Amino acid sequence: MKTNYVLIDYENVQPKNLASLAEDHFRVKVFVGANQTKVPIELAEAMQALGERAEYIRISGAGSNALDFHIAYYIGRLATSEPKAFFHIISRDTGFDPLIAHLKSKGILANRSATLDGIPILKGLAEASKDDQVDAVVMKLKGMPKSRPQRERTLRAMISAWFGKKLDEPALDRIVGELVRRKFIVLDGVKVTYSLPA
Repeated sequence: MKTNYVLIDYENVQPKNLASLAEDHFRVKVFVGANQTKVPIELAEAMQALGERAEYIRISGAGSNALDFHIAYYIGRLATSEPKAFFHIISRDTGFDPLIAHLKSKGILANRSATLDGIPILKGLAEASKDDQVDAVVMKLKGMPKSRPQRERTLRAMISAWFGKKLDEPALDRIVGELVRRKFIVLDGVKVTYSLPA
């Protein structure tokens, strides 16, 4: 399973229960502001339960975007060493969205959610946002380099199965169209060729 880094903007979102991140493929980093001197015992216990897969990162300076820059820095470092990982920023701060868009343009899987429940892998794909649905399809296709569907009809059937057959034809059209628009696939008649990010 792909490593999923969860970077929590603790100045902005204060989750107490991390039980949904108990699987081995999650790595949790809680970014704590310079003026935040306490965390609830529930969070401390949840972080302790994750062992080496969780860490606090205390911001050394104050400022309106100090914590945001720290998160961006860590994503950059981690993406260099683990380019196939998925990065989840947990924050209500929409200022992260241009960073997310830039990462995606470079083939780095990333998203922002206001809560842990919004992490795509933790919710049913059919209920995920349109961007998250496309990202999930790209992630699945990247994980099967030798068995990707060679025909559009087969690709559409596979995508439908991944979403529990809950997508209608317009939704499938949109996902396939977005894969084409992002140049991850090329359709030549019924044949599909792939050019997925590394």
